Amino acid sequence: MTTLLTTRDIARIVATLGLPHVLARMVDYIDADFRRWPEFEKCARLASHSDVGVIELMPVSDAREYSFKYVNGHPKNTREGLPTVMAFGVLADVDTGKPTLLSELTLTTAIRTAATSVLAARVLARKDARTMALIGNGAQSEFQALAFHHLLGIEEVRLFDVDPAATTKLASHLAGAAPALRVLRCADTAGAVRGADIVTTVTADKTNATILTPDMLVPGMHINGVGGDCPGKTELHREVLARASVFVEFEPQTRIEGDLQQMPADFAVTELWRVLTGAAPGRRRDDEITVFDSVGFALEDYSALRLLRDCAGELGLGETIGLIPALDDPKDLYGHLLAEPVRSRRRAA
Repeated sequence: MTTLLTTRDIARIVATLGLPHVLARMVDYIDADFRRWPEFEKCARLASHSDVGVIELMPVSDAREYSFKYVNGHPKNTREGLPTVMAFGVLADVDTGKPTLLSELTLTTAIRTAATSVLAARVLARKDARTMALIGNGAQSEFQALAFHHLLGIEEVRLFDVDPAATTKLASHLAGAAPALRVLRCADTAGAVRGADIVTTVTADKTNATILTPDMLVPGMHINGVGGDCPGKTELHREVLARASVFVEFEPQTRIEGDLQQMPADFAVTELWRVLTGAAPGRRRDDEITVFDSVGFALEDYSALRLLRDCAGELGLGETIGLIPALDDPKDLYGHLLAEPVRSRRRAA
């Protein structure tokens, strides 16, 4: 049988354990899996693009478990009452192929993305960073702000979005969830970035944008570029990358999808796992400008599914479902259909 975790289960995990605790554990799980990077079979995600969005499959596996995530990105969805991003994921046993967990990943993706941002910032941002600009105040913005506040010591967040209602929503949520966090509404991107130690860009529009430009850079800044995550979608001016030390999750994928798609094939980048294991340096100087060109990678979803499974087991959450047939004779699949009328009559009686 397969365990099913719904959005309600994820909300109960967060409500019971607290979002800071879940974020901290997510960082630990992702860190642990990135540190054993060579053990995984990896590939860039498979994407089906349309004029209005993208649908993607993100697989990864080690010798014990296989996982994949189904996820979309449709910026127009909010006009139709749907989230821009929707996702679910599966964990399966490599030895048998049996799916052991089927879980929602829409809420969870926002949590794992924020956790990955913090994991990267721990080795790439200055240790004394206390102020963050948050450009793009949509669905993932609360998770980013709260993760950096609770786990990295950010004391002030400076907000800007082209939609003032999104900023109002974010500021209201942060006032309730983190009253000690100073929240400043800014008139434009330049005003938000001015004085920020860390700049997080998390915009949704599928376009080659230049939200962050070279004139906004200052020595020692760390840029957490989250929103540029598919071909034809960028947030950073190419000169921002040229002036920085650039770090990525899985280089073959980021060269296709990230802000890195603007740069020549020989432009040097460092994969994050190498920094975490000590194989390569992270930030080397206080005045160095660093960029984490984050597009989201399947290994992070594998880590997230592991965490959900463990948390659900600890709290007694989840439902057992018959996703695959339970056969008296594993060679007789057709017999399962023949038995259904008998089962139906028994239920009716």
